[in-house]
Amino acid sequence: MPAYRAERTLEACYRAIPRDVVDMVLLVDDASDDATLAVADRLGLMTVRHPVNAGYGANQKTCYAEALRAGADIVVMVHPDYQYDPRLITALASLVAAGVYDLAIGSRMLGKTALAGGMPRYKYVANRLLTGFQNVLMGARLSEYHTGFRAFSRRVLETLPLAANSQDFLFDNQMLAQALAFKFRIGEVSCPARYFEDASEISFRRSVVYGLGVLRTSVAYRLWKWGLASPDIFSNLPEFKLRMALAERGA
Repeated sequence: MPAYRAERTLEACYRAIPRDVVDMVLLVDDASDDATLAVADRLGLMTVRHPVNAGYGANQKTCYAEALRAGADIVVMVHPDYQYDPRLITALASLVAAGVYDLAIGSRMLGKTALAGGMPRYKYVANRLLTGFQNVLMGARLSEYHTGFRAFSRRVLETLPLAANSQDFLFDNQMLAQALAFKFRIGEVSCPARYFEDASEISFRRSVVYGLGVLRTSVAYRLWKWGLASPDIFSNLPEFKLRMALAERGA
């Protein structure tokens, strides 16, 4: 759980987590100025706190590093603002555990539940347009690239050059671009989302900045595919390809 100012929603989100399939719940608090950490401590969560606010992307980097250090084989990221339904953790993790996919995302666009759940119309339209643009440039057919509900195999998290990604909201988008570049298999599960007063939401200005970053990531991916650019976010792909080739020869 990458957390920032989640004191009002954290407990409800935690209570909805299916504990029969979840071995450990880790929360990384990005220097919240509310009682997020106190609530996490009361619930008995494993917690890590950033001394200063480092950003959403930086928070996830810590989340994944700590989860891998704890020995996790499958890592599910869900926002503690309770916008996504944690009960779907079982479905997402199962797709990865079965070996069908390397990572799985909870999509608000599948099932047509986004608007019904309260997603602002301008965000819905922007999501659809940006997703269409990215699918064209990246040669994929995902229903959305902007969800914050995801499950990863350990191999994915150990392979992707996450340190090269943004410290802010663009991190999520860059991570999916990397997964496609590394040819990891991506599955999707329909996930209704809730938009309510206590749920976190970025401002319109930051949404615009994010959208422009998405466009840059998509163009960078296409230029990289054409051999015209070498973005840092795809930095260790040649090494990965070599390892895979050697492994196949050994088999």
